[in-house]
Amino acid sequence: MSCAEKIGEGLYRIPVPIPFPMKYMYACVAIGDDGADVIDAGFHTDEAKQTWKDAFAELKIGPHDVRRIILTHLHPDHFGLSGWMQEWTRAPVLMSRTDMERAQRLWGGGSEQAEKMGEMAYANGAPRELADEITQNMLKMKKRVLPLPELTPLEDEEVKLGGRPWRVFAMPGHSDGHLCFYEPEQKIFIAGDHLLDPITPNISKWPDASETPLQDYLHSLRRTAEIDIAVSYGGHGKPVRNVRQRVGQILEHHEERLKLMLSLAKAGKTAYETAAEVFRDKALTAHQWRFAIAETIAHLDYLTAEGKLTKEKRGGVTVYGESASREGGSP
Repeated sequence: MSCAEKIGEGLYRIPVPIPFPMKYMYACVAIGDDGADVIDAGFHTDEAKQTWKDAFAELKIGPHDVRRIILTHLHPDHFGLSGWMQEWTRAPVLMSRTDMERAQRLWGGGSEQAEKMGEMAYANGAPRELADEITQNMLKMKKRVLPLPELTPLEDEEVKLGGRPWRVFAMPGHSDGHLCFYEPEQKIFIAGDHLLDPITPNISKWPDASETPLQDYLHSLRRTAEIDIAVSYGGHGKPVRNVRQRVGQILEHHEERLKLMLSLAKAGKTAYETAAEVFRDKALTAHQWRFAIAETIAHLDYLTAEGKLTKEKRGGVTVYGESASREGGSP
């Protein structure tokens, strides 16, 4: 199997294996006369490191040909191998300032994010045993992002990748500081996890992060539909060749998910109870429960902001319910 698929002039897509159901995180390498730029690194495993070595050999480049390593966002399946890659190539690692600061809080020394995530799950109705498992799962995940890279903020509106000018788009939602890249001549969009097919990007509420992740994402998604894109390459799944159609499908997905969660939560439920109903046909691991609860909170908080639900603390646990205006028949 080839380690590098050519997807544009001097642009290659690299399937980096990850130990999750999606199987691969698709990174990119842009090669020009002045060297190579890497977009996203992968999850820190020996298999992923070997894939990069094989890809470089196939592309006939060496580690010292790499000018920069640019990350679309901070999640470990994209960020986790960046420290190793920086040591291997001696190249700077760039990402948005927002995600750079959050990565330092999330993965840096003394981080309490794993404990905060467990407590957030517990405060939203998860049993204590599951909340503790979620904390332990996150602590184990930290091993897959070490060593941490020395990070540099990417704040330019345009960057050169493989010698070609690419526009930089801030697309918050999947992460607060998610970046996408667009090359107008070939109309290629590197989407990270902002636009995926066939799965939909996870949009979740995390501790010490945006209070409105779903609102952020839907706004970013509509902006994406305004860009003249011939093909979008996401971090997972297949390329998207009809971006406006895919945007419409994802918007419809969230509309349906909001309707479902409203119908479930209006009688008075926690996010955990709501998630248990939404995902009742799946046997979720602690890792999957973390995402299920956080995604449910994002949707229920969206409905609360819309005035369709209320939320209150009962014995230290957040419970959602139908708002008084809806009970009275207001639209």
